[in-house]
Amino acid sequence: MADRRSPAVSRARTTPPTPADSSSSAGSGADTPSASADPWWSLPRAGQPVAVGWYLLPLRLFLGVTFLFAGLQKLANPNFFHDASPISIHAQLVAATRSSPIHALVSPLVHVSTPVGILIALGELAVATGTLLGFLTRAAAVGGLLLNFLLFLTVSFHSSPYFTGSDIVFVFAWTPFILAGAGGAPAIDTWLARQRAAAGSTAGSPAGIRGIPRRAVLSTGAAVGAVAAGVVVLGGVAAALGRAVGGAATPSTGTRTLSSSPTTTSSPTTTGPAGSTPSSTTGSSTTTTGAAPKGTAIGAASDVPVGSGATFTDPKSGDPAIVLQRSTGHFVAFDAICPHAGCTVAFQASSDIIACPCHGSEFNPNNGNVVHGPAATGLLTIHIAEGPNGQLYVDG
Repeated sequence: MADRRSPAVSRARTTPPTPADSSSSAGSGADTPSASADPWWSLPRAGQPVAVGWYLLPLRLFLGVTFLFAGLQKLANPNFFHDASPISIHAQLVAATRSSPIHALVSPLVHVSTPVGILIALGELAVATGTLLGFLTRAAAVGGLLLNFLLFLTVSFHSSPYFTGSDIVFVFAWTPFILAGAGGAPAIDTWLARQRAAAGSTAGSPAGIRGIPRRAVLSTGAAVGAVAAGVVVLGGVAAALGRAVGGAATPSTGTRTLSSSPTTTSSPTTTGPAGSTPSSTTGSSTTTTGAAPKGTAIGAASDVPVGSGATFTDPKSGDPAIVLQRSTGHFVAFDAICPHAGCTVAFQASSDIIACPCHGSEFNPNNGNVVHGPAATGLLTIHIAEGPNGQLYVDG
């Protein structure tokens, strides 16, 4: 029986597809073989939809640069690993044991604070490298989120209002990259996905990895390894320069520690000016000339020069505390725990201010009131008394 199909239909079934037809049927944009030749930093093509990763690129760069700076800053600052410094990782872990909701998990880490600090710094550098290069972007985002969530639980959990603590903001800033990865923006992940698509394999499958040209895999691995090694070397250089320029790690409190051990007696142990008369204000000293006030001796008043301060442990709460001699015979004392995030504050004699080294809160040295936030409340005052026998006494 004669074939009655039209000549056009017959030609359509018998004519082989042209190379142009094959290219167009394979898809468009990043999935085409021609797109696979694009470098990982290529710009969007005209007339094509812009990948979501381009809209997230400013946030990705910000997070990567921030974590890179944070990691290098820790390695370069000798005080970060010096237990006696109020900005050390040790001091921050000790503060977390008092205020963190996971204090039971933090307590054992106090004894290994230096390795913990090194691990945090290297973790931040690893997250920064993966984020900036767009290599294993989702894994880097998970690492960044976990680091910030742990910082939220240990450092800024009690920030009030909650949005004054940056860690919770960073936690949510990482979530788009966990969901979308590099999102088609300039990234090694994007380039590898194009290579897999060009090889006709499913992205993310073992076959997809094997489908990428060996030279491309080796060159990409070498580039990533070189960058990672460079970051490690940069961290080592930063640590060496920080110690060379900054010298030996020393506490940056601007105060001394009272030398005498606290003892509870009925006799005050404070030196005051001759002929001083009793006076009492909230959080300030009471100078006595007769019977010794009740309380716990914390040290000699001569160890606290006028205009300077000293640290001690509050016998009542166990918190670190600070005592200042504002004028001859006039002492004030405060709990040294910053109400913002639990860090230990320090008196800066050069600027005559009590400052938190963690987040920059500043307090009035006369009454402990907030001068600059983010702390919402002032320091707790401690009643201190100066006795006739040269010792300072506090309640406790």
